Amino acid sequence: MAPLPQETIRHKRDGGELAPAAIAAFVEGLSTGRIGEGQIGAFAMAVFLKGMTRAETVALTLALRDSGDVLDWSGLDRPVVDKHSTGGIGDNVSLMLAPLVAACGGAVPMISGRGLGHTGGTLDKLEAIPGYDVSPDPGVLTRLVSTVGCAIVAPTGRLAPADGRLYAVRDVTATVESVPLIVSSILSKKLAAGLGALVLDVKTGSGAFMAREADARALAASLVEVANGAGLRTSALLTRMDEALASAAGNALEVANAVRFLSGAHRDARLERVTLALAGQMLVSAGLAQAPAQAERMAREALVSGRALERFSAMVAGLGGPADFVERADAYLPAAPLVRDVPAPRSGTVVAVDARALGLAVVALGGGRTRPQDGIDPAVGLDRLAEIGREVTRGEPIARVHAARETQAEAALASVAAAYRIAEGTVARADPVVDRIG
Repeated sequence: MAPLPQETIRHKRDGGELAPAAIAAFVEGLSTGRIGEGQIGAFAMAVFLKGMTRAETVALTLALRDSGDVLDWSGLDRPVVDKHSTGGIGDNVSLMLAPLVAACGGAVPMISGRGLGHTGGTLDKLEAIPGYDVSPDPGVLTRLVSTVGCAIVAPTGRLAPADGRLYAVRDVTATVESVPLIVSSILSKKLAAGLGALVLDVKTGSGAFMAREADARALAASLVEVANGAGLRTSALLTRMDEALASAAGNALEVANAVRFLSGAHRDARLERVTLALAGQMLVSAGLAQAPAQAERMAREALVSGRALERFSAMVAGLGGPADFVERADAYLPAAPLVRDVPAPRSGTVVAVDARALGLAVVALGGGRTRPQDGIDPAVGLDRLAEIGREVTRGEPIARVHAARETQAEAALASVAAAYRIAEGTVARADPVVDRIG
């Protein structure tokens, strides 16, 4: 007989290790509504304070996965692989990565999310494309992944639904930062997506949720251990988010940046490094290459040849977007009525950037949410962001603000200027890929 919910809470509160059956019963209560929000909050706080062993976290992840549907890709003749990022500023990697891996023979059913806090969301970016449907019928998703090789879509309500209820309570009980709960939340949805392999992009730096490298490294290690313990072949890259990854931050602006990246019109160096490194790791994990260096060469060839751009175009059209979107992206994407340069307050070298402040500036412009129910303006944001190491002269633009109203533009100008630290001398550019884990 399954233990009562309050006994499960009591055992964890007192520092005990929960049996898989007790965890499964508690999650079943989440799914059926038998367990109330008070008990969910108490459970989350007990886990926050006492932690979970690897075995407990694996059990929680599998129970959350099994609370809903699990996608089945067994009929595909391609290996199924995906990527998950812990979030950042100007992080539009998914838009290029999915078609890149598809062009190299992988199948990428990329289940993505919306913006959270100061970070942007892949679904919000794609919805800047007229007609793009992030919630297609299951048959459309299956057809696209089978034919094009990739589809970037929203999770359905039937993928790990118990996690949705648990997360909603965590969000209002100051328990979001619990590593076991973060890990089980992320991985339960990825396991439910029916993947054969997963690569994680765990961010560290001023724009990351885990700003300290030690914290990000611990999260990456826990994710990799639990995912592999749950039967999903997983590895991670630890990458820097101490400045915007792309030179643009904002939904339509990041889509435009992605199209220029795929077409070869413009590629930000740090963005290219991280994108190709993740593509290489995904191809190795999927068994499509033997080593990261070989895999990155494959990905670069798919990029330079235009095959990745073709996959992106087919994905957009297959999900309801314009068939000629990549040829006429600027005509289709919304544009803000006000565009203002941010002048450098002094001459010197950009030595540091507060990436989180840039993300908050985009949110204040209307490009993100302060509440889940808020709408967003896809046109606003920042672009032409100066990178660390660039020499500037006083008055030279270090960024551009795209705004809907003059008051918002003025506030963003001040916020962006304050986010940049400019000093005399030079600064060494660090590799944005810090480490590989797993």
